[in-house]
Amino acid sequence: SLHLYLPLDSAALSMDADEIALALQVQAGSYGLEISITRTGSRGMLWLEPLLELHTAAGRVGFGPLSLDDVAGLLQALQGDPASHPKYLGPVDEIPYLKKQQRLTFARCGIVDPLSVQDYESHGGYAGLCKALGMDGDAIIQAVTDSGLRGRGGAAFPAGIKWRTVADAPADRKYICCNADEGDSGTFADRMLMEGDPLCLIEGMTIAGIAVGATRGYIYCRSEYPNAIRILEQAIQAAEAAGWLGEDIQGSGHEFRVEVRRGAGAYICGEETAMLESLEGKRGVIRFKPPLPAIEGLFGRPTVVNNVLTLGSVPLILDKGAAFYRNYGQGRSLGTQPYQLAGNIRYGGLVEMALGTSLRELVEDFGGGTLSGRPLRALQVGGPLGAYVPASQLGLQADYESLAAAGAMLGHGGIVAFDDTVDMAGMAQFAMQFCRDESCGKCTPCRIGAQRGVEVIRRIRNGERCEENLVLLQELCETMEQASLCAMGGMTPYPVMSALKHFPEDFGADSDEPAMEASA
Repeated sequence: SLHLYLPLDSAALSMDADEIALALQVQAGSYGLEISITRTGSRGMLWLEPLLELHTAAGRVGFGPLSLDDVAGLLQALQGDPASHPKYLGPVDEIPYLKKQQRLTFARCGIVDPLSVQDYESHGGYAGLCKALGMDGDAIIQAVTDSGLRGRGGAAFPAGIKWRTVADAPADRKYICCNADEGDSGTFADRMLMEGDPLCLIEGMTIAGIAVGATRGYIYCRSEYPNAIRILEQAIQAAEAAGWLGEDIQGSGHEFRVEVRRGAGAYICGEETAMLESLEGKRGVIRFKPPLPAIEGLFGRPTVVNNVLTLGSVPLILDKGAAFYRNYGQGRSLGTQPYQLAGNIRYGGLVEMALGTSLRELVEDFGGGTLSGRPLRALQVGGPLGAYVPASQLGLQADYESLAAAGAMLGHGGIVAFDDTVDMAGMAQFAMQFCRDESCGKCTPCRIGAQRGVEVIRRIRNGERCEENLVLLQELCETMEQASLCAMGGMTPYPVMSALKHFPEDFGADSDEPAMEASA
């Protein structure tokens, strides 16, 4: 019988993957074929979804992007020569987009059945936790510290220092909270890992729990990811049934349990303290710091708050060692980063590379330039609060320090491309609108400043007293950056000031509302 693989990832589902799977099963008999279909995560080549893979003696070969109309022809090709089908891609591992990557965290994504513990183990899963069970907490934390792993959610804080703080804090109970409220524009890596390799995240959280002495973990997943939530919950049950979660993990005496919590549909809940408030059942409003969550977090207890990609990197570090992970990257930006290419780009998708890869390599070599074929004008790196990088700076290395030196930030690794038709004053106005709509309202600079920002930019675009209003905008941005309680208001000036700095010609007379206002 023929063994096929087809993603159950949201991107593939949006392109009729379920319907194609059903059609293949229903119609296979009439072609005299016996087939079995394993549903996997996505490989991250989103322009090829749904990507069907066929198991052969020489490895998996791919077909894509498939549509329902392709099913009959595909089954016909599978009877004889698969390579005769027009959507035949050859060996999937040899597709240059995938072959050139350095996949560590996403090594299993698109390959394993996300709900099979056996599949996970046979591809190196739980090797890290097995090693962690034979170590004391200090040694685990030392390994994470030595690896140079920093928060992949945006703030880039060293994970080992955070874990050490929680481990040293005296308390009757501690928590591991995974921030899976992936709200940045153009980002989907958290979702891809949760849908494609959820046990990797669960294993990373379990190792963190053993390291700091926590017995409970919560995954705060955004409500817009129902598919990920369902898969995570099934994966947790599978891990419990196999003895990898529960009160006595593999007879080691260590207890750890994980629960999924559905987010409240607010961008601000991606801020760690607002997320903790929401997890406690309250309104998602940020907390004052100090105290830090590592000292007083969930329910007032010491809490590790890490992003999906940070925790997902931990099993490999424990399995292969800190030095192995450190070998990737450069300077203080160590390990790999799952970059996400979106916007006006020919080949959008996930590219996992060592930190320090250039923006040019990501956008031109992997991304293939703009989808429209027009010249690239700007990239927004690091989500809706990230700075705009002009096309002239594509030589920049995509790591924490290089981008910071250029007045930008890596954030969660989202890269959104714009061609030369973009109105950058409109984009600056959208940044202020986004902040206004998503602010928790606790502090004045963010709550009122963002609304004033919208008004000032609108006046500039209408050609009203441009010089005065540009000075006013500059002062407003300084106030928001320095006086806001959290990064929501503090970073909204990044896209605004970078648009002003690199594209001053767009801030002339223009009365049109930005195209994005309606969707905000």
